[in-house]
Amino acid sequence: MTTILIVDDQALQRLGFSMLMEQYADLNVIGEATHGAEAVRLAAELRPDVVLMDVRMPGMDGIEATRRIVDSGGRSRILVLTTFDLDEYAYGALRAGASGFLLKDALPDELVSGIRAVAAGDAVIAPGLTRKLIDAYTQRLSGRTPAQEARLAALTEREREVLCAMAKGWNNAEIAARLCLAESTVKTHVSRVLQKIDVRDRVQAVIFAFDVGLVNPA
Repeated sequence: MTTILIVDDQALQRLGFSMLMEQYADLNVIGEATHGAEAVRLAAELRPDVVLMDVRMPGMDGIEATRRIVDSGGRSRILVLTTFDLDEYAYGALRAGASGFLLKDALPDELVSGIRAVAAGDAVIAPGLTRKLIDAYTQRLSGRTPAQEARLAALTEREREVLCAMAKGWNNAEIAARLCLAESTVKTHVSRVLQKIDVRDRVQAVIFAFDVGLVNPA
């Protein structure tokens, strides 16, 4: 059972998400919050597996709420939902530690799959937005810090290849096919990459890859 906290300042939006979750036996909504401060409090109290986080809310927005929940070291993972395309808010939420980003007009199956993926420790980015994410990060490159250099240096050549492939939006099966590896081997490499660069999921690995200039748009 995956427990979920819904965070949105729109009552109808919260109701819609809750009604959708009720259709799935493995998903359980255990709380709702109307703003960021309430989300931080309920995340600490309820310890949900996944927080469905709206970005633009009065008072504390979803970016600050995401940062505080992630920094608390709790178990909850954040899946950001917004009506807006990849903008400064979504970018900021991902930098704050969110494990995924989807648009609110995503199909129900896409949303449910995203929740399950995030709960399982994976990360999701809305289909079609990978290119915009790449472009957004490229505009912000400012050189590597000594700490980033050390984390990058810990990777083997093959692990760098896998990290680059992840940053291009390839899934494990695609990485396996393009690098002529078994998918199980790719999973092992991905785990080692995440551990060595000290990030918790694929989205944060992608952010690291672009921050250090390891990958650039074609």
